[in-house]
Formats: sequence, C-alpha cells, structure tokens
Amino acid sequence: MRKFAESKLLIATHNKGKLEEIIRLLEPYGVEIISNAELDLPEPDETEDNFLGNARIKAHAAAKASGLPALADDSGIEVDALGGAPGVYTADWTETPNGRDFPMAMTKVWDKLEALKAPAPRTSRFCSTLVLAWPDGHDEVFAGTIEGQCVWPMRGDEGHGFDPMFMPDGYDITFGEMDRWEKNKISHRAKAFEKLKECFE
Repeated sequence: MRKFAESKLLIATHNKGKLEEIIRLLEPYGVEIISNAELDLPEPDETEDNFLGNARIKAHAAAKASGLPALADDSGIEVDALGGAPGVYTADWTETPNGRDFPMAMTKVWDKLEALKAPAPRTSRFCSTLVLAWPDGHDEVFAGTIEGQCVWPMRGDEGHGFDPMFMPDGYDITFGEMDRWEKNKISHRAKAFEKLKECFE
C-alpha cells in the first residue's frame, strides 16, 4: 500500500454533508483539506455501474485536474427487495429539475417496497467505496458496508441523504436520529476509513 506523504489532499466532492464527514474522519492526521468546490472543478460523468468504477472516475479526474492527490467516495443504499436498487444510482433517484430531493427519493423507495408487499424487515445496507488517487495514476481502494433495514416514516433530521429511513442493525433509531458524529463511528464510510487510515499512519 502506498503511504500518503503529501501535506494537502483534495476531496473530490461537491456534497457538503459528505465533505464534513470526511474532514472530521481525517482530522487526526493534520492534512490540509480542500474540495472540488473550492477549486471550481466540474463533476465528471459517472458512467460505471458499480461504486468502485465511479469512485475511480471522480478521484482520477480530480487528481489530474489539480495535480494533487484526490480522495473520492461513491456510496449509496442497496435495498434487497428492490434487487439492490437504488445502489450505484442512489443520487440519480434524487434528481429533480430544481436539484436533489432526498425526501422524494426516500418516498419512491418506500412506495416501491409497498407495491411489492415486501416482507419486514426490509433489509438494506449502505455501501461506501473510497479511492485515493495520485496524479501519476496510482490509486488505493477501500470499501465498507453497514447492514440494516428501511423503516417508515422518515425519522430524524441529522445526517444527510437516505439517513432518515435507514436503521442500522443493533439500533432502534435511524441514522437520521443519531448524532452525526456517533454515526461517523459506525457508518459504511467510517468502516472504509478504518482501512484508508493505514495510508496515513
């Protein structure tokens, strides 16, 4: 595994919630963090049908454009009764002419589950794949998942994305009800970061 020896890291995202989580997770390592938004970098088209492929597209595009090492995350929720959907297309389910609408997307997921009369528990998982890419084309890959179930109605206004409808195994509250920094200790992204931190140590 290549060690991260640089002082500055570009986070290849325009998602403020995701950026805040990543900054907090990297805090112990004293790395200067900048984001795509700060450098006004465009978001590349995510043309792959899996989390790894799309994370690679984002990380390498950002590293090439900036000349800095870049970290990208591709993540989403997989619902078993929907054949793993929305999965890699999680963000697509939220798109409207006026931007992303997560309550609408969560309602769509639940309506589909209801239409299928999917039995409880409606098992699902959050998946996160991190790619750390260098300008020379090298990359390292780290993945994490957390199992749980979809619940309704939406609960809580913490976190972001599909958090208000996801209850992790072993808990009786959703990610949306959980203190976001507590969530950061157990989430899919936290599990991927547990592996990533070997690069920084």
